[in-house]
Amino acid sequence: MRRKPEILAPAGDMEKLQMAVLYGADAVYLAGTSFGMRSFAGNFTPEELPKAVKFAHDHGVRVHVTVNTMPRNDEVARLPEHLERLNDAGVDALILADLGAFTLAGKYATKCERHISTQQSIANYECARAWYDLGAKRVVLAREVSLQEIREMRAKIPEELEVETFCHGAMCVSYSGRCLLSNYMTGRDSNRGQCAQPCRYQYALMEEKRPGEYFPVFEDEKGTYIMNSRDMCMIDHLDDIMDAGIDCIKIEGRAKSAYYAAIVTGAYRHVLDDVAAGREVDPVWRDEVEHVSHRHYSTGFYYGQPGQYYDNSPYIHSGGKVKDQAVLWENICPQDTFLEAMADAASTVADHFAGKIAYVAVMKNLSVDCDCCAVAENPCMGDIGILSSLDPVALDRACLDLVEHSADPGRDHFMERVNSRHGAHTIEAAEALGVGTTEYELVRV
Repeated sequence: MRRKPEILAPAGDMEKLQMAVLYGADAVYLAGTSFGMRSFAGNFTPEELPKAVKFAHDHGVRVHVTVNTMPRNDEVARLPEHLERLNDAGVDALILADLGAFTLAGKYATKCERHISTQQSIANYECARAWYDLGAKRVVLAREVSLQEIREMRAKIPEELEVETFCHGAMCVSYSGRCLLSNYMTGRDSNRGQCAQPCRYQYALMEEKRPGEYFPVFEDEKGTYIMNSRDMCMIDHLDDIMDAGIDCIKIEGRAKSAYYAAIVTGAYRHVLDDVAAGREVDPVWRDEVEHVSHRHYSTGFYYGQPGQYYDNSPYIHSGGKVKDQAVLWENICPQDTFLEAMADAASTVADHFAGKIAYVAVMKNLSVDCDCCAVAENPCMGDIGILSSLDPVALDRACLDLVEHSADPGRDHFMERVNSRHGAHTIEAAEALGVGTTEYELVRV
């Protein structure tokens, strides 16, 4: 059955909620300060939540709240109070993943619909029907299902059971976000909303008896899909979404900006309305989603296995015109200019805190990229040590010299990449600004 789905937009905080509402969302989804899968979003305190609900309801927009973590024993006791608070605030629906939380919601949040999170990885009609029999109003399908599978599911589940799917944004792996990589590699638990997105990193294999020999990991038509280096974008295929009988399309992005919430919601609003009315779609709206920060777009699993993008999987920031990181960099500013700006910023900080800062550099598991970078390479060198100095320029110079004179097998690769990125230009610029000196003496402590 052809349906015009509602647009469910992300609301990471009050500003993002307002943008999503004002730019055309039918409903927004958000989280309180606990039991939600996006702890890096602003989220809503118990005091903020009723205000958020009122603002949305005043504009005819429904509010869905995520309660989609898998609570541990020591957390379960807090759930009834949390659920009652959501119920009293007037929340329209709860997005639940844990069966126990689902059952408690039926007791303590009786005014709220119960929707089943994509964390449950619903991929067949029997599973969907089972949740309906337990009292679910809606199921959020696994990202891994195709449009053809959705059509079949829609035909075999009760008409009253609503189907929600993602239409735009990042796609978690390991069946809809139950990913172990983040916890294992960084100690940040994806089931607690703290995912470090290690699926975005580049990987290589190293055999234990061949240290320093790295074998790139590739995927071809015979391989299996394990990582996700693309973002989903279905704005060109909303006609197919409607034909599949989907009740709600969901935009990912609670941790993204208010600008993102406004632009993407507005674009989908205009395109969906035009498609539903049989009008020609103005290409300006399709172009809008290219102007928000994103990785290369794909159609997810809707038409089969999504292809991957291996060229460092960069974010695109400049209207989709960027083809690689080098071009991206130059579109922002010349590299030397950026490095000099970093030195100037360091100079400002050093002046402000003169005599009050001790600088520390942890030389462990060295990578050529900043470890906060979403596309950072795996470490290519072992541990050198921990250095400290009152002079940040001397500290950086010493770190680079220690790498250059290291006997580590990964040294050549490291230095090649460093020099390709203008090596010590920031150090030189900082010294010229008077931040410090490149002269130093190593003292073992």
